[in-house]
Amino acid sequence: MDWFRRFSRLFRIQLVARRRPPVDIATEVATTHDRVWLTDMDELRHMNNGVYLSLLDHARLDLMIRSNVWQRMRAAKVYPVVTAQTVTYRKSLELGQRFDIETRIAGYDDRAVFIEQRFVVGGEIYARAFVEGRFLRMTGGVVPVDEVGRIVGVDTSQHRAPRVAHRVVAGGAPAVHPRARSLRLALTPSATAFGDGCRDRGRARRTR
Repeated sequence: MDWFRRFSRLFRIQLVARRRPPVDIATEVATTHDRVWLTDMDELRHMNNGVYLSLLDHARLDLMIRSNVWQRMRAAKVYPVVTAQTVTYRKSLELGQRFDIETRIAGYDDRAVFIEQRFVVGGEIYARAFVEGRFLRMTGGVVPVDEVGRIVGVDTSQHRAPRVAHRVVAGGAPAVHPRARSLRLALTPSATAFGDGCRDRGRARRTR
């Protein structure tokens, strides 16, 4: 991804996120919309693997802004960092193709937050990622997860990360069922780690 496309996407996310419906970071799924641009392509004529990671960054920012978490963290002078992530690529995204990125908090443990994210086209999962993140102080030092919970207004003890998140981030690939669908459609337990009760407040439109 060239620098112009990256920062124009980042600017758009920050501008649009403030105008979209708010998201409950504890229970809801945020969805962002994008398409594959020429500068996203690699030599094999599909979206470069590294571009997926940049777009996952943008989707997490959308979730944080719309849940008011970003604003609270800045006020508390803390910020998140990615400590580990694993991505499974199921299908290629091609030039001009529209897609959604679904993002939600999978849960917390005593040290980190775990996030599940998906690239979805027409309700079908094209790629799936689990991300482990921790929090640092702008003045230096690590912020304990329970303190992060107080900052963002979430009882982290009531939202424990599922074992699949730990296993995947530790090195195992996240299983994506061959018929896995997005949250917009019916999901089987084998196809998703999204917990019951998660609602998608992020979709402004359906990708076709």
